[in-house]
Amino acid sequence: MDLIKIACVMLAVALFLGILTSGDKDEVPPVSPEIESETISSDVAGVAGTVQAEEKGEMHVPAVSRPAQDPLILEKGESKLAAERRNIESKVKATVRLLEAQGEKLFPSFREKGSPWYQDSFCIFVWNEDGTLVVCPPDPSREGKNIKELRDADGKPIGELLMETALSEKGEGWIEYNWKDKNNSEPYHKCTFVKKASSEGKTYIVGADLYLENYIVCRNLEACEYTDEPGNPQIAELLNPVSLDRNLELDCSLAHSVIEPGKNTTSHVVKTPEIHYILEGEGLLCIDGIPVEIHPDQFIYIPAGSVQTTYNTGNIALKFLIINQPARSEQSVELL
Repeated sequence: MDLIKIACVMLAVALFLGILTSGDKDEVPPVSPEIESETISSDVAGVAGTVQAEEKGEMHVPAVSRPAQDPLILEKGESKLAAERRNIESKVKATVRLLEAQGEKLFPSFREKGSPWYQDSFCIFVWNEDGTLVVCPPDPSREGKNIKELRDADGKPIGELLMETALSEKGEGWIEYNWKDKNNSEPYHKCTFVKKASSEGKTYIVGADLYLENYIVCRNLEACEYTDEPGNPQIAELLNPVSLDRNLELDCSLAHSVIEPGKNTTSHVVKTPEIHYILEGEGLLCIDGIPVEIHPDQFIYIPAGSVQTTYNTGNIALKFLIINQPARSEQSVELL
């Protein structure tokens, strides 16, 4: 992919200082014969589910809700994330059909590792209508516990939302949230699809999880560490496929750089093409002896092999993004 084309995509991302990109090249497993395939629901209601609370004598400002996306457009998604989303919906719906036909005698099969309901990172959960967990394949010790008061890492009442979504008139939907468990120091983004099932006079909630970290990379600048070497600007890598333990469909890197007032970088050669996008401050970028004045909302393409030096000529920190293709490495920079 041409570096200029990459830059056009990255510039919009730069305004948010975040990166979203698809990952995980593993093929999405087909729905097994036991869980027959069904067409994805033409509705995405419930993805941003909310619980409204009214307190006597208190006026509430309506919360800003996320707009529902056109389900017909969503069905056209060709990414592995879109395929897995459809796959999970299909499996949950097929499981509901089997549960409604055969009842609780299916529960032991749901817990059997390697079965269509429990394999790799996929498993089926079942709650009863009051929120009590009745099937939890990864951790059977949690069965019998109620999820009604369950909240995510941000305090979002996901227990209530899961129940509300499944028991609604539509009877199904997605809930997204930030989840933190004992095995991870940082919360990770997760979605759960739930659907109501009725069998033998009982009502159940059937669901399965979608782990977005397998498909999307999202980092905050404040979580990135800056280098602090004499003669060099402070640089924090926002995204570099070389340092990430996953297969990204990407061959470039993005870093955030800061040069304090009155400072400059050591003259150096970058062996790969590079683009700078200026966020704040002003300065002078010398490329093979040619001075280029730099200011906010400007991008500069720098050919591979150029000698470059950047000066902060303003009174505030000079901040900019650096895009390299291929991804920047220690071998790609030569100090002079």
